[in-house]
Amino acid sequence: MANEVIVAVEDGVMLITINRPEAKNSVNLAVAKGIAAAMEELDSNDEIRAAILSGAEGTFCSGMDLKAFVTGELPIIEGRGFAGLVEAPPRKPLIAAVEGFALAGGFELAISCDMIVSAGNAKFGIPEVKRGLVAGAGGLLKLPRQIPRRVAMELALTGDAIDAQRAYDLGLINRVVEAGTALATARELADKIAANGPMAVLASKQIMNESEEWSSEDMFKKQNDIALPVFASKDAIEGATAFAEKRPPQWKGC
Repeated sequence: MANEVIVAVEDGVMLITINRPEAKNSVNLAVAKGIAAAMEELDSNDEIRAAILSGAEGTFCSGMDLKAFVTGELPIIEGRGFAGLVEAPPRKPLIAAVEGFALAGGFELAISCDMIVSAGNAKFGIPEVKRGLVAGAGGLLKLPRQIPRRVAMELALTGDAIDAQRAYDLGLINRVVEAGTALATARELADKIAANGPMAVLASKQIMNESEEWSSEDMFKKQNDIALPVFASKDAIEGATAFAEKRPPQWKGC
């Protein structure tokens, strides 16, 4: 498992790399366990502010390892779902850095992240129906919330892929960059996030995610329940003071 998922932390940013290039970085149970362990460390370690998920050697992820699947192995972690991620994304920001392609479960991994940076030659799709399968790792649930419903329906029922520019035009990804530079660009985004107030970042992500289910009558109350503790924190005072003193803030996370 240690070789199939490589985890490194530098300057508050975790890099998680699926390292099965010989299998197009497909997800087996070992990969799922490795990603799940990384997510646990990400959310429990106060020194880590953001993370990047990528694949080794020019490919993001081709989805579930079908060879393992036919032997009865399922890359599912209880409480976290496929690849140890899709049913329980981390509280902290997670960026997908996509090179090559993100297909089937690989696409579902990417859309489970908060942001996506993609090489211009990348391909995205949920081709499960072409194999007599269903995109059950979140593609059918999350895509209609992230792109127009009819486009999501087309991708789900035809199994066809789209390129990075089309994904960008649909608002599905954040950046389209030259091949080989997706990770570097994702790192730039992660560094910007890591420089911000950690309590504010967590609260902002939580509000944006949870507010999809809030009614208009309740939304400001529910937002205040999450946001007001941030305004009352030492970090809020530090942020305002640092701005006035024209210096970088020194966050305490409290």
